[in-house]
Amino acid sequence: MQVSVCYSEPGQQAWLRIEVDEAATAGTAIERSGILGMFPAIDLDSQKVGVFGKVVKLDAPLRPGDRVEIYRAITCDPATVPRRQMDDEED
Repeated sequence: MQVSVCYSEPGQQAWLRIEVDEAATAGTAIERSGILGMFPAIDLDSQKVGVFGKVVKLDAPLRPGDRVEIYRAITCDPATVPRRQMDDEED
């Protein structure tokens, strides 16, 4: 079955479509994709993984067409960042 594996860092991103066995898990898809070699900073022991925006464990089974996402830590708290005013963008 076909699934995709996604990861993004500032200035670089990857969205890889791969073929996996019907019994594939999120973890096996990540390993098979080769993305760990492309982004050596990925640490699956500390980073969360999700499927279509929902956090899952590495042993979560996949379905055809699933998008496995590897999440980075948030670098700023959105609640503390002031919103830009629309008026500022029009000036």
